[in-house]
Amino acid sequence: MKLPDQTRYAPSAIVSRPDYSWPDGRRLAVQIFTNIEHHAFRTGLGSDSTVPGSPQTQRNYAWRDYGNRVGIWNILSMLDELGLPAAHNCNSAALDLMPEIGRALVARGDEFIGHGRTNAERQEGMWEEDERRLIQQSRDGLARHAGVAPRGWLGPWLSQGAHTLDLLKEEGFDYMMDWPADDQPFWMATRSGPILSIPYSIELNDSPAMVFRHHTGREFAQMVTDQFDEMLDQSRHRPLVMSIVLHTFVVGQPFRLRPLRDALKHILAHRDRLWITRPAALAAHVAGLPKGIVPGSEMLS
Repeated sequence: MKLPDQTRYAPSAIVSRPDYSWPDGRRLAVQIFTNIEHHAFRTGLGSDSTVPGSPQTQRNYAWRDYGNRVGIWNILSMLDELGLPAAHNCNSAALDLMPEIGRALVARGDEFIGHGRTNAERQEGMWEEDERRLIQQSRDGLARHAGVAPRGWLGPWLSQGAHTLDLLKEEGFDYMMDWPADDQPFWMATRSGPILSIPYSIELNDSPAMVFRHHTGREFAQMVTDQFDEMLDQSRHRPLVMSIVLHTFVVGQPFRLRPLRDALKHILAHRDRLWITRPAALAAHVAGLPKGIVPGSEMLS
């Protein structure tokens, strides 16, 4: 029996790969992401605070809009307090509607990551020409706010079509995070050369954890702590990447932010052993490693 399979990357067991380290001999890289999103009013896609799959109403629109009006500012204040860098998956429409968010990210020196035009839509199922226009519009929209075009991509809802990787490579993206298959970066094939997959967690992610599985803020903070402690131990054997994924309308709520702050302080107690970074810097480090170190690097010219 023959089953459908993907052809973008080959099987690779993490225990069988060559060893390497992050800058200064660090073994665990830590990345913090926020998702800054826009949704259409009373139509399209969008999560709900109480019942998954609920119809779009003024209530869940306003709940999500809280993230741009209040939640992102709560999160940025906490990151400033702790001296933490971050990367931000930005719907271009969200920054167009509230450009002061973009100015705040620029002032922090943070990284903008392409995240589509709006989370009211998904890429899968689009005609290739339409998807290319979506990617271009998102890229160019973020460039207007950041001053430079984004190098990384996360699709709305982590969705991809059959040609998404090809289009991203052709439109100037160096890495993407829609394939959560690993705790290390790996190269994926496109028709125009390889693109890097950077670890991005759909588990250590406040939206599925708290919106869909109804974990509490303290349970999520404990997940962050447990993931960090275990990965720090595992990193003695191999380099790893830990990503913490936050949505402004979820963890930006004050009662959820407080336990998260405690979890981040726990991580920072080990700061001298960590590479706390952004994905563009991680991608640049991986691109500089010798061929044969990172899975798929034999595709590099």
